[in-house]
Amino acid sequence: METTTFAATDGFPHPALVGVTGPDETLAVQGDPRAVLPLASVTKPLTAWGVLVAIERGLVDLDEPAGPPGATVLDLLDHTSGMPMEGAGPLRPVGERRIYSNAGFDALAAHVADAVGMDFADWMRREVVLPLGMERTDVTGRPSAGARASIEDLLVFGREVLRPTLIPAALRDLALMVSHTGLRGIVPGYGSFADNTWGLGFEIKGEKSPHWLSDTLPPETAGHFGAQGSFLFIDRSRDLAAAFLSGVPFGEDHKRIWPPLTAEIITRYGAA
Repeated sequence: METTTFAATDGFPHPALVGVTGPDETLAVQGDPRAVLPLASVTKPLTAWGVLVAIERGLVDLDEPAGPPGATVLDLLDHTSGMPMEGAGPLRPVGERRIYSNAGFDALAAHVADAVGMDFADWMRREVVLPLGMERTDVTGRPSAGARASIEDLLVFGREVLRPTLIPAALRDLALMVSHTGLRGIVPGYGSFADNTWGLGFEIKGEKSPHWLSDTLPPETAGHFGAQGSFLFIDRSRDLAAAFLSGVPFGEDHKRIWPPLTAEIITRYGAA
């Protein structure tokens, strides 16, 4: 593992913890890889993984009813249930818009908890966190946005997405494919897009612009960013995953450095 400094973070006025991994090992880290900071919405891919494990075990099905009337587990995973960012009642009919929803992910976790017969945080610890050896990850907060973890643990999870051990590769592939194409929706902080591409718990970069990822990353890149200045991305074309933690609210400083930082990461560590 290389200890490094990324030029794109020069002048960033907050902590900038960065990590890069291939499928087998960590390639580079900037800052303390074991420092635990809030993930905010980077919690969602972790939660989605716990849901996928339940699906693989036959305890939950993507097509079973969950959330508001007419919605399914899949609709909650890909933000097409019609549920609002926060609150209980649906804003739109199921499948009409992609409405990014913390409430939907919390409802999803409650549904899975009922199906598996235990608190969702206990399920996540038993079936995701402990098996992967994510020793500095706390999943006791909201399933939508309340986890805390280290760069070291996020890179462990990135390797799991690159080479899944808890779910079959085919289920991973489904999670990283665009679900319900051609739906308009908002990416918080970046605006409305006619085709707001999303997978199951992972945002898919698609053709969205402006975007938090560099334009040099392919449309198939999957990931998530969070309101506490965090991100995780998976670039399967380069067999690469990378994470960022700052522990401060997402703002213009993050929007300024993330595209050049993600470009720098793939230039330095991505396979040609």
